[in-house]
Amino acid sequence: MNSQRPGATPNTEALEARFALRATAHLTARADALPQDITERLRVAREQAIQRARAVRTEVAPQVAASRAGATLTWPGAPSDGGSGWWLKLGALLPLVALVAGLMLIQDWHGSNQVSAAAEIDASLLSDDLPPSAYSDPGFVEFLKSPQD
Repeated sequence: MNSQRPGATPNTEALEARFALRATAHLTARADALPQDITERLRVAREQAIQRARAVRTEVAPQVAASRAGATLTWPGAPSDGGSGWWLKLGALLPLVALVAGLMLIQDWHGSNQVSAAAEIDASLLSDDLPPSAYSDPGFVEFLKSPQD
């Protein structure tokens, strides 16, 4: 029977077991000095506690088994060996594939926006009244830098 609690270390369990043995030894040593009526009441109380523990254990055991069985994730057609088949690998790779596809779509959208912006600038330059050589003239650059009245 596995009696480990979550977060309990083997050292902690050893200390608890040692304490339980010491307490049991002290109680057993002192039990001989108790009057008969008290020892009889303690025996009856111990038997009742054991019966209750057994009843709880028999009621809880099917519920625990059902909850453990319901906690497993299954897909239609998935193997019944605990999910160690290709469904598990597919489930792990699917988010990665979706992420890569999304990044590729974002890159494509961004690239098409840049191309359309450059095409707009080229179209406005070519349809303007100034010849393209005027844009490379140093005097024109100075004209653009000067404040307009």
